Amino acid sequence: MKLFLLCGKAKSGKGVASTYIKEYLESQNKKVCEIQVMRTVKGYAKDYFGWDGSEETKPRKLLQELGYDIIREEMHLDNFHLNRLEEDIKILSRYFDYFIVNDIRLPYEIDYLKEKFDATSIGIIKEDYVSPLDTIEEKHITEHALDNYDNYDYKIISNTEEELKDKLSVILESEVV
Repeated sequence: MKLFLLCGKAKSGKGVASTYIKEYLESQNKKVCEIQVMRTVKGYAKDYFGWDGSEETKPRKLLQELGYDIIREEMHLDNFHLNRLEEDIKILSRYFDYFIVNDIRLPYEIDYLKEKFDATSIGIIKEDYVSPLDTIEEKHITEHALDNYDNYDYKIISNTEEELKDKLSVILESEVV
């Protein structure tokens, strides 16, 4: 069993990477399962903080105002989500050769999975141009921590989808046995 953990900011190409990795592995006759670590910020805002769906940027602002540590403690993320993910992977590993774990954002999540599973590769996917959101995103503690986390097996910087696929192909050829 092998895990590919996809890390990165919003709009960093994780979705494209995930699709490509899955297609590539399946073309090698590998069984692949894609799973997500945790709920989206919008999910938290709707279910726990009464967000009604209006004002598109409200969930992110809410998280910034409250602070991620408060959300994590309130939702028991460090206990529930990662323990549940570990259990799910162990059960599903009977049926799948590879897992793509999408949207890992915090160093403690990455470290947890590296500790629990031996053969884990970490890939950070990050755009190399400045978008209008970057100034706001930089203030967001989860993504700031991710930017300053060095314990990745691969760091991928790409401008285009084709460039991303080319770089992933090289990684996958060395990883897939």
